[in-house]
Amino acid sequence: MTDWQTISSLATAGGTLILAVATFSAIRSANRSARVAERSFLIGTRPLLLPSLFDDPAHKVLWSDRHAARLEGGHAVAEEQGGVIYLAMGLRNVGSGLALLHGWYPRPGLALSAVSHAHLPDFRRLTVDLYVPPSGTGYWEGAIREPDDPARDGILQCLDERSPFTIEVLYGDEEGGQRRMSRFMVLSAGEEGWYCQGGRHWNIDLPDPR
Repeated sequence: MTDWQTISSLATAGGTLILAVATFSAIRSANRSARVAERSFLIGTRPLLLPSLFDDPAHKVLWSDRHAARLEGGHAVAEEQGGVIYLAMGLRNVGSGLALLHGWYPRPGLALSAVSHAHLPDFRRLTVDLYVPPSGTGYWEGAIREPDDPARDGILQCLDERSPFTIEVLYGDEEGGQRRMSRFMVLSAGEEGWYCQGGRHWNIDLPDPR
C-alpha cells in the first residue's frame, strides 16, 4: 500500500532542500558581487603620488609663518632662513582618487629599497590639509622649526653640502582610508635648486603588492 503521507513529506523536504541550496547560491553570488563592487569603488578612489613633471604648472607654497616660495614643476624647495628649515615637493597624483596628505617623515641621505619605511607613530602630522586632485598636481610642505628637533642637524647638513635626503609622505583617500606611504628622494639640481625623485610605495590599510 502506497504511503502517500510519507511521499508527500519527502517531496516537501526535497523541495525545501533545493530551495535552500538555491538561496545559499544566490546569497553567495550576491556577496561576491558586492565584494567586486566594493573593490571597484575603492580602486576608483585610490590615490598614488609621484613627483610632478618639469612641465607641470608652478605652485605658490605658503607656510604658517607666511614664508613663501615658488615651486616649479618637478622641483623641490629646501632652504633655511631665520633658523627654520623649509621643505616642499611638487607632486602629481596618478591615481583615480583625491589624495589627502596626512604626515611626513624626513631622513638625511638616500633611503633605498633595503631601508624599511618609518613607523606610523613617527610621522609628523601636517598642520594644514593638503590635497592633490586625481590626474592633477599639488605639493607637500613641511618645516623643521625647533632647535632640538632630532632631524634638524642631519637635514641641515644635507642642505649645506647639497647632498640628497629623503622624505616619506603618508596620505590616503578623501575619507582618510586606503592610506599609503610614498618615499621621495630630494636631490640637488645645481643652480636650479632641488628636484625630487620617486622611490617606493607601501599600502597601510590594504595588502602590500610586494
